[in-house]
Amino acid sequence: MDIKPIKTKADYRAALKEIEGLMTASANTPEGERLDVLVTLVEAYERKHYPMELPDPIEAIKFRMESLGLKPKDLQPMIGGLNRVYEVLNHTRPLTLSMIRRLHEGLGIPAECLIKSTAHQRQAA
Repeated sequence: MDIKPIKTKADYRAALKEIEGLMTASANTPEGERLDVLVTLVEAYERKHYPMELPDPIEAIKFRMESLGLKPKDLQPMIGGLNRVYEVLNHTRPLTLSMIRRLHEGLGIPAECLIKSTAHQRQAA
């Protein structure tokens, strides 16, 4: 298996092209193993050169609500009274640590996303 690190954009494009050709490779075959290694190298290159920022915590909550078909009242066990839920969703009340824990457990939103300051908080600072 002749594989080298991805150091340049040309290396990156070549690896993507090769991955495209290997997408139908079966697991536990030389082609499948080559695909696994190339995907790992591409992911490492992308993490370094194209980092993705975590989403705004409130937008992440709203997205999860939409994807699960939840209404604000469904967040009451995680945030508190309905008025508090609306305050959080409208950026007028920050998330507390206990809210973050319950939202993480209840909605499966990564805690590192929920502890990030919101765009609204950064503008106010």
